Amino acid sequence: MNQKTVRLTMAQALARFLTKQMTVIDGETLPIFGGVFAIFGHGNVAGIGEALHGIKDTLPTYRAQNEQGMANAAIAYAKASFRQRFMACTTSIGPGALNMVTSAALAHVNRLPVLFLPGDVFANRRPDPVLQQVEDFGDGAMTANDCFRPVSRYFDRITRPEQIIPALRRAMQVLTDPAECGPVTLSLCQDVQAEAYDYPESFFAEKIWTTRRSQPDADELSAAIAALKAAKKPVIIAGGGVLYSQASKALAAFAEKHGVPVVETQSGKSALPHGHAQNMGAVGVTGTSASNLVAGQADVVLAVGTRLQDFTTGSWSLFRNEDVKIIGLNVQAFDAAKHESLPLVADARVGLDALSAGLGSHTFDAGWAKVAADGKVEWLKAAERAMATTNVALPSDAQVIGAVQRARPNNTTLVCASGGLPGELHKLWQPEEPGSYHMEYGFSTMGYEIAGGVGVKLAKPDSDVIVMVGDGSYMMLNSELVSSIMLGTKLTIVLLDNAGYGCINRLQMATGGANFNNLLKDTHHVTLPGIDFAAHAASMGAVARKVSSISELETVLSEMADETRTTFIVIDTDPLITTDEGGNWWDVAVPEVSVRPSVNEARKGYEKALASQRIG
Repeated sequence: MNQKTVRLTMAQALARFLTKQMTVIDGETLPIFGGVFAIFGHGNVAGIGEALHGIKDTLPTYRAQNEQGMANAAIAYAKASFRQRFMACTTSIGPGALNMVTSAALAHVNRLPVLFLPGDVFANRRPDPVLQQVEDFGDGAMTANDCFRPVSRYFDRITRPEQIIPALRRAMQVLTDPAECGPVTLSLCQDVQAEAYDYPESFFAEKIWTTRRSQPDADELSAAIAALKAAKKPVIIAGGGVLYSQASKALAAFAEKHGVPVVETQSGKSALPHGHAQNMGAVGVTGTSASNLVAGQADVVLAVGTRLQDFTTGSWSLFRNEDVKIIGLNVQAFDAAKHESLPLVADARVGLDALSAGLGSHTFDAGWAKVAADGKVEWLKAAERAMATTNVALPSDAQVIGAVQRARPNNTTLVCASGGLPGELHKLWQPEEPGSYHMEYGFSTMGYEIAGGVGVKLAKPDSDVIVMVGDGSYMMLNSELVSSIMLGTKLTIVLLDNAGYGCINRLQMATGGANFNNLLKDTHHVTLPGIDFAAHAASMGAVARKVSSISELETVLSEMADETRTTFIVIDTDPLITTDEGGNWWDVAVPEVSVRPSVNEARKGYEKALASQRIG
């Protein structure tokens, strides 16, 4: 067969292939790869670097400051794009590659697509051991990149140039599959990147990838409909899958037609507008009193697009109805069948529509709707009290949240991750548009915030992207602030300085522990640092201010709205105050034996709480 070919290096073939992968969004055909984040070094500068230069006008390459930061930005881009578009990341071998492993785990946990292209050792092994090579005494094929295996949906090491053909095809299947979706790692041996091969021209034909919407199995659908028809007090848990399926309208229609209250996970928050009558808000450990009230009484829980992690279920203590049944509507069977749920394996939007059709005109008792509505009224009063401005020396996180929301109410996307802020934001932030609440809490990755903001702004350039971050998380990974300046991705960063790891300090206290090694004042130190965060941000190019009160914060937020560069506002906050209303127990094991009376007392409470957990 006389197949037409083109002679390219493996890296050139990879780069050209990426430019030919397309998707369709709102009727417009777009490249599915939004760009490539790259930090060049030993193992990728000569091969991938040269190849990316050849396509820089078609597929942009973004220079980052830290490999983990750029990977977080790429992942945030995919999340903000509802997984319809994504990015690739390339690094040198050794430390450059390993800096992305944490991000790979983040993407794996959150089911988010990203293509990792780390450099690797020489396949021919002639310079063995090459610079930065990790030598395994018992396995000559082992390299540092094998660390990606457990945190990748698909992993491949390219040791011959032609291997990139099936590897990239498999990569695209995983990246675009709603059920398999997650990180893909193609480990690129550095000598192979530069080797040439006669690639078939057909490999570079333009391909359009569309979202697969899986239909429910007839028997699973019948069982789910029967369970719902028998319910007296049903509740819907909206997870991230609702957003990725773009099923917000279907969810709203279902809830309105059948009279079912909706509660939201961290990933699912903004699936319904905050003001929607059926939306009870956050659920679980960081949930509202309204959501946890209805979840605690529910006899049927329709879990849509959620993996039911312990913050959602209150470590499986939230559902207190002994006869509760869970229906797992999910594209991934692994998630749909958790805790003996009735599985309904299907796309969220398709599944909701099918369930609604099966229920017909069936509505649930008006008394149940009143329980939910009354609960929401009481919660909104509590939330208003928590966010109200008061004259205190150190404001609470809730008061800062209230100020930010009042100052920037429109076209705002809120970005945050880990620490104490996610709990308060989950309860209190009031999004109105799908995707306007962007939280990384699946892997709870400190340092995600600013890099994540860059990725969100690249995906949503017209949105006002606000990043809220604590001082501890900022200190872990702040370098992508420079990237926001370089790329023109204007962020509004609000840094809450409580002088330490306030969230974990509170958890330490709640489990009977002594204040130890969390707040800076409780660490082993010679001198306490006096960090001028505003000066630090300004030195990297941001327009920076420090404010001393909630009212000043609101004023400065309004004044800075029209700035074209990234703005940075610092406010000192109280490390101990949280919103008391709402919430649920969380299983954090307390030592069974201790010389400290406070720990022994906490253990008694822990053992009592364990009795509320569902087993199995």
